Amino acid sequence: MKVTEHIKNSKKTIFSFEILPPLKGQNIQSIFDNIDPLMEFNPPFIDVTYHREEYVYKEVENGLIQKKIVRKRPGTVGICSAIQNKYQVDAVPHILCGGFDKEDTENFLIDLDFLGIDNVLALRGDAVKSEIYFKPEKDGYQYASDLVKQIVELNKGHYLDEELQNKSKTDFCIGVAGYPEKHAEAPSLDSDIHFLKKKIEAGATYIVTQMFFDNAKYFEFVDKCRKRGITVPIIPGLKPIATKKQLNLIPHRFNAQIPDDLIMAIVKCENNEAVRQVGIEWAVEQCKELIKEDVPVLHFYSMGNSSNIKAIASQLF
Repeated sequence: MKVTEHIKNSKKTIFSFEILPPLKGQNIQSIFDNIDPLMEFNPPFIDVTYHREEYVYKEVENGLIQKKIVRKRPGTVGICSAIQNKYQVDAVPHILCGGFDKEDTENFLIDLDFLGIDNVLALRGDAVKSEIYFKPEKDGYQYASDLVKQIVELNKGHYLDEELQNKSKTDFCIGVAGYPEKHAEAPSLDSDIHFLKKKIEAGATYIVTQMFFDNAKYFEFVDKCRKRGITVPIIPGLKPIATKKQLNLIPHRFNAQIPDDLIMAIVKCENNEAVRQVGIEWAVEQCKELIKEDVPVLHFYSMGNSSNIKAIASQLF
């Protein structure tokens, strides 16, 4: 079932979460170990991130430097299939501009369609560590809106090879990302929403936000979107803080500001177990307010650890 259908059919706020593929060399049981504790809250869908390749440079004979492509977290398609088979819930794979050309994108979507996966989250993706700015692949996409357009074309039965015979249409429900505090590369929130609307006009049917810790930021973002004519569901993305290190990491990596009250509560903690508890309590209060405002879904970024999300969901669902 499509994410938008789950939202439409539910009379209350839905619980969902996102997982990371395991590191290369680990097996899928590590994924199941994180999912199992959260299944009691009946998530109708689970997101699975896609991690593009990275480059490493190694010295070889004669002092030469060799560029090598490394995939640290492979297996998004297989994990999505396993989730749907084991748990009977819909999996939502992330599909990126970064690391994909148009042919790669089409083949990725065909594989998903074969497996009965009919939801995708279309993202530009980040620059690789060796680049300052994002660079698309040759014959790939610079913007997520163009990626959305290709998915929509496949939904119409339009393939890259126009000579294909007996072409079938796909039926993907397409989600995209939104940024309550603007994307780090955007000059302003209003300009960011301008380009978000282009993704919706291209065919996306729901939005999932970047994590935020101040609900006022989310409500302001939704209000601005509605005033710009964006009417699709806007799902809040949430992440409980669990370590002191995240006070510096989250604003830098995700462009999400942490309220002073939360910062000071964490600074006073003597250890990360105390930080974890503060993060849980803050997230619970966030969620209660969001539920009161009838948000369609509470979507949690698990980052490979479901224990704190279970502690939050136990107080809400």
